Amino acid sequence: MEFKEKILVLDFGSQYTQLIARRVREQKVYSEILPYNVTIDRIKEFAPKGIILSGGPSSVYDKEAPLPDKEIFNLGIPVLGICYGMQLMSHMLGGRVAKAAKREYGRAELMIDDDSDLLKGIGMKHRRGMARHAPTVVWMSHGDRIVKYPKGFAPIAHTDNSPVAAMADKQRKFFALQFHPEVAHTENGTKVLKNFVFNICKCKPLWTMKSFIETTVHEIREKVGRDKVVCAISGGVDSAVTAVLMNRAIGKQLTCIFVDNGVLRKGEAVKVETMLKKHFHMNIDCVDAAERFLKKLKNVDDPERKRKIIGNEFIHVFQEEAKKIKDAKYLAQGTLYPDVIESISFKGPSAMIKSHHNVGGLLKNMKLKLIEPLRELFKDEVRVLGRELGMPDEIINRHPFPGPGLAIRIIGAVTPVRADILRQADSIVLEEIKKAGLYDEVWQAFAVLLPIKTVGVMGDERTYENVVAVRAVKSVDGMTADWAKLPYEVLGTISNRIINEVKGVNRVVFDISSKPPSTIEWE
Repeated sequence: MEFKEKILVLDFGSQYTQLIARRVREQKVYSEILPYNVTIDRIKEFAPKGIILSGGPSSVYDKEAPLPDKEIFNLGIPVLGICYGMQLMSHMLGGRVAKAAKREYGRAELMIDDDSDLLKGIGMKHRRGMARHAPTVVWMSHGDRIVKYPKGFAPIAHTDNSPVAAMADKQRKFFALQFHPEVAHTENGTKVLKNFVFNICKCKPLWTMKSFIETTVHEIREKVGRDKVVCAISGGVDSAVTAVLMNRAIGKQLTCIFVDNGVLRKGEAVKVETMLKKHFHMNIDCVDAAERFLKKLKNVDDPERKRKIIGNEFIHVFQEEAKKIKDAKYLAQGTLYPDVIESISFKGPSAMIKSHHNVGGLLKNMKLKLIEPLRELFKDEVRVLGRELGMPDEIINRHPFPGPGLAIRIIGAVTPVRADILRQADSIVLEEIKKAGLYDEVWQAFAVLLPIKTVGVMGDERTYENVVAVRAVKSVDGMTADWAKLPYEVLGTISNRIINEVKGVNRVVFDISSKPPSTIEWE
């Protein structure tokens, strides 16, 4: 997808890299993340109006420290380094970085020394007709510091622990920050990034969902021509929005295929089919392939194998169904930007978090060409897109549901019996959260079936049955998440109902882990 106003983020491994791109996009300027070692030709092809160097866990003086092509500093465009990115700029442009006498993690007070374009308007206070910068709270996370800044640079801010907490080469429009402006803990972080994007890079806020729809619809029509498209519907928000967007572009050339893979939520197939037919009059082919999928998953407990088996089987099903549709040449699916990011680490596949079912599970000999119209969007952007397309809240506000479905919430082997147990437990979790009026406050809530059994007493008899974990998190885009503090009364009701109503469960636990370090899903 082509946008003229673009900011490139080079990823050096920070857990906050995705947040940088999100914060830029919030200003209606398109931003994309590429690995630090991307070629200079690829960067020129992308044609950004500015480059942001992310943070990262390395030290620039390490032997295997990740370093970009030095030509990025000769492109004649503004560059902003954040944390490791700042140290990297100093290291590569003639300065010196060393281990700090005292590490600096968490909140710090930033004192601004120079009213540069980057820090303009930050913490300004007016008194007796005089304007001055007041200290502002920033978020630090570093163990190194700038000992000598490069020629052409000058310090523009400091903290008690960092004499050079920000620096600038105003002539070349190079700026660097030791703190993280992208995180919520930095008071004026958004203002800092806006200064870089608008005042320094001179970007215009042209990237909106309306423009995204217009551009994407045009590209889909150009690519597809008169051919037909098969769209994969999983029951989640992503695939539903993909289907509606494709429908907007090519109408009756689209056939949606909803596959019941045996690991869906309770009543999923009927609910999705009814919603899309009722609101958008779309062609939907519902395929019952539960037995087929469960047979393939038999005795498989490795989550990566589950993902690939389900991804491959989906493609097999689609290809079989597509044969019945004359001139079907394309498969559309709801891959999102976080799916792509989590499947391609800045260090390569060896450091990958997980393969995504849409990214890592495709067949090498897939006969249908792939269309992924949401590939550049974050989850919350997909919801905005859905509303712009006129989709009802009952679809848009649904909690995210993974493509591999309940298979990656059944820890261990997937069987028809275990799938039924989890399906019932999961339904109770959602029912009670909705009943308590908490559904829209929670990003995602679900049940997980654990691969252990515990002793219990039910009806004066000793039992040895399954454990169900309840997971509920709050998030903005799924890249980071905190566990939701559900009321004890709601948790109590969920636990009582699952144990009393779901045969084979005698214990319920509540997951209180955040992302990071945990992921939202258990597998």
